[in-house]
This record gives sequence, C-alpha cells and structure tokens, in this order.
Amino acid sequence: MQHDKVLILDFGSQYTQLIARRVRELNIYSEIHPFNKIPANLEEYKAVILSGSPYSVRGEEALHPDLSQIRGEKPLLAVCYGAQYLAHFSGGEVAPSNTREYGRANLSFIKTGEQFFENVEQGSQVWMSHSDTIKLLPTGGSLIASTHDVENAAFKIEGELTYAIQFHPEVYHSTDGKQILENFLVKIAGLNQDWTPDSFVEETVEAIQEKVGNGKVVLGLSGGVDSTVAAVLLNKAIGKNLYCIFVNNGLLRKNEFEKVLNQYEGMGLNVKGVDASQRFLDALAGIEDPEQKRKAIGNAFIEVFDDEAHKLEDVKWLAQGTIYPDVIESVSANGGPSATIKSHHNVGGLPDFMKLKIVEPLRAIFKDEVRRVGATLGIDPELLGRHPFPGPGLGIRILGDITAEKVRILQEVDAIFINGLKEWNLYDKVWQAGAMLLPVNSVGVMGDERTYEKCVALRAVESTDGMTADWVNLPYEFLQKTSNDIINKVKGVNRVVYDISSKPPATIEWE
Repeated sequence: MQHDKVLILDFGSQYTQLIARRVRELNIYSEIHPFNKIPANLEEYKAVILSGSPYSVRGEEALHPDLSQIRGEKPLLAVCYGAQYLAHFSGGEVAPSNTREYGRANLSFIKTGEQFFENVEQGSQVWMSHSDTIKLLPTGGSLIASTHDVENAAFKIEGELTYAIQFHPEVYHSTDGKQILENFLVKIAGLNQDWTPDSFVEETVEAIQEKVGNGKVVLGLSGGVDSTVAAVLLNKAIGKNLYCIFVNNGLLRKNEFEKVLNQYEGMGLNVKGVDASQRFLDALAGIEDPEQKRKAIGNAFIEVFDDEAHKLEDVKWLAQGTIYPDVIESVSANGGPSATIKSHHNVGGLPDFMKLKIVEPLRAIFKDEVRRVGATLGIDPELLGRHPFPGPGLGIRILGDITAEKVRILQEVDAIFINGLKEWNLYDKVWQAGAMLLPVNSVGVMGDERTYEKCVALRAVESTDGMTADWVNLPYEFLQKTSNDIINKVKGVNRVVYDISSKPPATIEWE
C-alpha cells in the first residue's frame, strides 16, 4: 500500500524531528531531508514543510534551498526560518526584532473563515523562537494571523497552497499546533491518514518476507526496546530462520544478562547468550576518550558477533534495530545542517569481513512509534516501558578509563537508583535514568574515619524522543534515601550528587 508522504526540509532546527513526529501522530508518513539534498523524485511527496533554523536569512550564511519544483507546485508550509526565507527573498522584508521573540505568545488576530486556522480560537497560545521578524510580507502575501508583538505571525501566498508561520506548531507549548498541522495536511493538502502501527506491522512483515525469502537472519539483541521489537517483527515474518545473539559486554546493568535472556526465551525467540565481558574489558583497558571508548566497544561487539555468526551455517542477512533518529543523527555535518552528535556504531555499514546484507525493519520510525508497534505485536508492556539504555552501556557512564571494579561499583549504584524509582512509583514518570561514576575522589567521614572515595552523579530526565530533555524534579525524600542507601551499601562511594542540566545544552549521557 502506498502512503501519502510529507517531505520535511531540515535547516538545522532543534525542533525538526518534532515536526516529523507530530505529522506521524496524525497517521501521515513524513521524512526529513537536509535542505540542500532534496530528493530527486518529488512526485512521491504530496506536501512539503520547511523547518526552522539557528541561522538568520539576513546573514551571509543564510541557507538557500532550491524551491523551484516545490513552490506553487505542491502544498508548502514554511515554519519560522522557512517563513522568513519566503518573505526575505520574495519581495518582503525581514529585520532584527526590537524584542527577542522567544517563548509563549497568543494569537490576537485570526482572519475570519481561514481554513488554515479552522477550530483554532483567537487567544490560542503559540511558541515563538526567533530574533528576526518579518516587517513586510512577500509579493502576493496575505496576512492571516497576528500576536500582540508579532504582526505577521502567519501569512499565505495568494494563488498558491503556500502558508508560512513565525511560530512553532510542533512544540507542546503551541496549544493548537496539532490542529494547525492537520488543517494544512488534511484539509488543504488532502493527505490520507492511513499510516498506523497496524499497517506498519503488516507491510513490514510482507517487506521482510519479500526481501529475505528463505534466507537466514542473525540479529544482535541488546535487551532494549528497539532490538526487541525488531526481533519480534522478524520472528513474525521468518520464524525459525531468525537467529538472535545476546552479548554480555560486561557493561550491562546488574544481573541484566541472565534476566533478559530468560525473558527472550519466554517470548519464543531463538536466542543464544554469549558472555564476552572479559573481552570487552580487555579492549577498553587504558582508554579514556569517550569516542575512542565507543569505537572500542563497537569493534569488540562486531568481532564477538562475527565469531558467533560464523558458527551458524548459510546466514546471509544481518538485522539491526536502527531507528529513524539514528539515521538522521548519523548524517555528517557537511551532509546537512544538523551536526553529528556522536557515533552510532550500528549505522553506516559494516567491515568487509562480515559479508552480510543488512535488514533494518525499524529504520523508518521514531522511538515512540517503536513502542506503539511493539504494543500492536503484543509485547509485554513492562518490556516496552523500559528506559532507553545506551549501546555502549555503563562504558559511557564511567568517566575516564574502565576497570572491572569501577563497573561493579556503578552496577551496584545503578541498581539502588533504578529499583528505588520502581519502588516509589517514579520509574514510569521518567524517560531515562542512570548513574555516572565520576573520575574524582572526595573527602568524607564514615564513623570516626576519614575517607577519600568516589563521587557518583544521578541523572533522571523526561523527554519524548531523547532529542530534547528536562531533568526530573524527583522528591527530596527519595533523593535523600537513595543517597543514604548508595553511600552505606556501595563500598568505594562517599558522595552522591544530582544532575539538574537540561538537553540542550547538556546531553543525557555524560559521554
């Protein structure tokens, strides 16, 4: 079944992925492409959205998309930078704003009978995030909405299905943002709302069967949501021809290897557990640089995995739990405006010696969609509700070099923190939580003795997709008890701190 598709051109906004996810929440398929890498076949897309950007259209570094085959040809929604681009380079004027237009605002004027704002009331809250403002509308521009401070908050181009807004409909602070996107995509552009978890499962199973046929597929399981959902999808498609390998890299949470292995076997998956802890610790010996650690862990995983894959006969395919944000983040800085944040060792192909073709059933979907697909597949809600856990595991939560003793300390600390969140019914209120072992010792007193031991940082964040995140305001009583438990029960730790940084500017992991 062919789904209607929306093309989102990325100008580097931190919110670009949010636009794609909001569109998909409307059961419409969307794809993000860098503004300077517009797909050759535009026939596939029924509407186009231009994202915001950290750049100014007035600057020498202004980003210039080629809209010659889009504008006037397809329904076009220009958000923030996109709106200012349409104004500035099409007969209008953009100037620095007298007051930085950032944060909440309310629509003080909406043009009567305007389909774009159907079911949106005057006074509706919107979210602004720009330091320039449109002073003069472009040729053919017609004002359709204002806020108290921003006269040209929204306009359309007469004679085209082109709409432009200086606020962000994709963020939660824009109360009717979803309604506005629906008005544009469904009522104006006429897209069908048929992209659902059920349809995804059905079509993906068919696509896997067609692609793989009777071939054998090997999949590395991590215990996380992505690889688990990928495994169940593949199992549904090819059954016994799927061979799962769950590698213990020595950097998992306390007792996680045995627990997760039992869970997988209970789900009917054909899975083999491989304990390679020592091999990973040896590969990491003496390495302190975060990216070097990621590479060492990635390389060791590939070696272990390859050893195990060679024990299987006639395997032709490698399955991976790659999801859409991995693909987007791994576009290099010069391939588009969004810089590579960190290296994902499951994207970008494999060393030649593995000689396996890749199948990635989740490559097109976001994390929240993976969970919805998992629910459709009947996977245990507790497993689907697991917090994300990084591929390199505790390796990027131990700052500095990694030793077996440091891993032991952090596993104990992490277990107290995570179990505590569950006992206090806080686990499901948090997107991701974990502990970091810091490369500092501090003075303490235990009994009558002076100590000089490790400091750990606890981190808990709330997010929907990991692209932006806020720290969670955990109860003081919980933090107090957790701190006491860690210091009293974990030998080697005498200080606990709580990380209250948001992303951006800080990342969720410390490395």
